[in-house]
Amino acid sequence: MKFLKTIQKRASENPEMTENISAERIADDASGMAGNDAPELLSMPDLRIGAPKTEKVQETEDARASQSRPPEPSLAKAAPAIREVTVNIERVNPRVVSITQPRSPYCEEYRNLRTQLLHKSRKRKLQAIVVASVGPSEGKSVTALNLSWLFAQADGVRALLIDSDLRRPSLAGYLGIESDSGLSEVLTGGASLMESIVKLQPSGLFMLPGGSARSDVAELISGPRFAEILDEARSHFDYIIIDAPPLGIFTDASLLINLADGAMLVIRANHTKYKDVDRILDSLPRERMLGTILNQSEVPLMDESYYKYSLYDRNEPVKA
Repeated sequence: MKFLKTIQKRASENPEMTENISAERIADDASGMAGNDAPELLSMPDLRIGAPKTEKVQETEDARASQSRPPEPSLAKAAPAIREVTVNIERVNPRVVSITQPRSPYCEEYRNLRTQLLHKSRKRKLQAIVVASVGPSEGKSVTALNLSWLFAQADGVRALLIDSDLRRPSLAGYLGIESDSGLSEVLTGGASLMESIVKLQPSGLFMLPGGSARSDVAELISGPRFAEILDEARSHFDYIIIDAPPLGIFTDASLLINLADGAMLVIRANHTKYKDVDRILDSLPRERMLGTILNQSEVPLMDESYYKYSLYDRNEPVKA
């Protein structure tokens, strides 16, 4: 009825329409609204039914319509999930005592070392720590692995172990696991950092394997890419342990120490020469050196008061 009254009012205002529009015609047009064809009257260019919408009302309706639309899918790429690997103790190298002999006196020595570092980190920033040695086969990789495994077991600590000895990547082999990519691929752009990291269970240690062996390690480490990787790792982890190449042979470890917050030198008993230790320590930034670790000592462990390693503060003498 309201529609009919509107049309009748429009017709009364325009006398010329009265002759052409009858009551029957109006009724027919009104009933035709249920179909597909609109009345001819609605095709008139100057016909308006109801009050025109103001711009403010139109904006309000547009806002409501936009809110009712389903959200568009995000174009941002989701961060890849870190792959978890359960370490099989039967495949782990026996020297990794934090896994194979967690209750042994040898493992307790690594716990003492972890405690020393945790205490020192309260006085100064020790987020990224390099573990290096003078030469090969002195136990730096085993030390880095044992220490980082125990760091991950500390309450509330997210620890990352990086295998940066890219000429001879060994950490994955010590654990008896395989990896598709590692630091080598991240440095060359073949993979991202988070895609290459694996989470080792049951300790919860995160590890970036070495990946493919390379010979141009010094060029890769000295470039800006490794510094970017380390900065990204700092934003995700509380402690970063870096297994470095031997200092007496390659310059890679020196470059790593300059990027890290601290460094430790592993010395093998009855193997490493003191003159080589003195030469290496003289060439390193003393403010970053945390101390030395004596490895494979023949002195038996008597009790918890005996330490096979010593850490020194800045300006204190080194004890080997």
